[in-house]
Amino acid sequence: MNISYKKLGIVSLYIAIFLVVVSMLVTEEDVHTKAANTQHENGEMIQEQIGQRETALSEKELQHRQAPVTYISSDSIEAPQSLEDAIDLEAYPTVQVVATGYTAGYESTGKTETHPEYGITFSGVTVKRDLYSTIAADLDVFPIGTILFIPSYGYGVVADKGSAIQGNKIDLYYDTVDDVFKEWGKQKLDVYVIEMGNGELTEEALAELNEDEALQVFRSEFTGE
Repeated sequence: MNISYKKLGIVSLYIAIFLVVVSMLVTEEDVHTKAANTQHENGEMIQEQIGQRETALSEKELQHRQAPVTYISSDSIEAPQSLEDAIDLEAYPTVQVVATGYTAGYESTGKTETHPEYGITFSGVTVKRDLYSTIAADLDVFPIGTILFIPSYGYGVVADKGSAIQGNKIDLYYDTVDDVFKEWGKQKLDVYVIEMGNGELTEEALAELNEDEALQVFRSEFTGE
């Protein structure tokens, strides 16, 4: 009898152990299953998000491709029509002068073309009508090398003097007498003092001014070329 109870106890113990093991196996399987399901769900969610992003990018790219393209033509940019329009003249002081015109000829200088100093200014440079033209002034007012901007004439570089050019008077160089009377005559006006001279002017310095690349588009206005 005692042996039977012992056997029954042992069998019950094995059964209990078996049930515990089975329960543990089921629980572990459930954990793995849930983890797999969760991973699968997360994977599906990630794939869905990737799909939505790709769709959004595709739609955005399609809209970009279909969007009208506007080209800005250089013609739509208003460029300065003259040298005067291209300069910020308000940055410079003004002086009121009486301006006349002169040539290298006998009527202005008393020299003919055969004279060795014909067309040579007091500074030593040759008279010139260009982007920067040679002009005469009272050197006590505007020293040699002074750069003025004269409205309707352009840049003038003081290179010469004259017995009749005293005080606030300047003489603007033109190639011919006809040009003097046709384009200028005698005028009273405000001129802009771009730079005061130091008493010197060379052909090289004048050439450098006239070859300013930024102003070449306007050069034909003065040279007639």
